[in-house]
Amino acid sequence: MNKLELPNGHKNLLLHSCCAPCSGDIMLRLKEAGIDYTIYFYNPNIHPRKEYLIRKEENLKFARKHNIPFIDDDYDTRNWFDLVKGKEWEPERGKRCSSCFDMRFYKTAQYASNNNFSLISSTLGISRWKDMNQINESGLKAVSYFTDIDYWTFNWRKNRGSEDMIKVSKNERFYMQEYCGCIYSLRDTNIWRHKKNKPKIEIGIKYYSFSDKDSSNS
Repeated sequence: MNKLELPNGHKNLLLHSCCAPCSGDIMLRLKEAGIDYTIYFYNPNIHPRKEYLIRKEENLKFARKHNIPFIDDDYDTRNWFDLVKGKEWEPERGKRCSSCFDMRFYKTAQYASNNNFSLISSTLGISRWKDMNQINESGLKAVSYFTDIDYWTFNWRKNRGSEDMIKVSKNERFYMQEYCGCIYSLRDTNIWRHKKNKPKIEIGIKYYSFSDKDSSNS
C-alpha cells in the first residue's frame, strides 16, 4: 500500500469534518502518515442543537485525544435555512444536499484562504450514504472562488476505508447517527420508520458497539 501523502506538493490540509464516526479513521490515517492537518467543524445543517452538540463534542474529544488541532466554527442555522428554502422536500442526495455541501465547503475554503492553508478536503465522502461525485463537485466549486486553495478529491473509502471507519467507531464507542443531520432528513427518516412500524429516532441514545451494523449517514 502506497503511503498516504498530500497531492501536488501541498504542505498542510484543512479537513472539514461532519462527525467523529466519519472522521475517526481518516484522522488516524493522516496522523500515521505524518501529514500536517487541522480539523474544521462547520455543520449548521445539524438539527436539533442537542444532536449538533453531541456530534461536535465527540469529534472535539477525539481530536484532543490525538493532539489534532480543531477549529469550531459558527452554528449559523438561520443562514442554512435561508439557503435551502424551497428545497425542503428534495430527496436525499438531491439539490438540497448540494446546497448544503456548497455552503459548508465554501466556508471551509474561505477559512483556509484566510489562515494559510492551501488544501481542503472533507470526511463526508467516506459514508456509503453519500454520493462521492456530488461531494467532489461542491468541493471543487468552493475552491474555484479562491486563487490559492485546492480541493483534494481523495476517495477515503479506498483500502478498506469504509470498513475501518466502522471499526474505529466501535472501538471508540462513538455516537451512532441515525439520520444525515438536518431537520428534513430527520423528518424523512421518521416517515420511513413509521411506514416500517419502527420507533422514531431518539436523540443521544444509540452508540456503536461490536454487535451493531453501520448506520452512520452524516
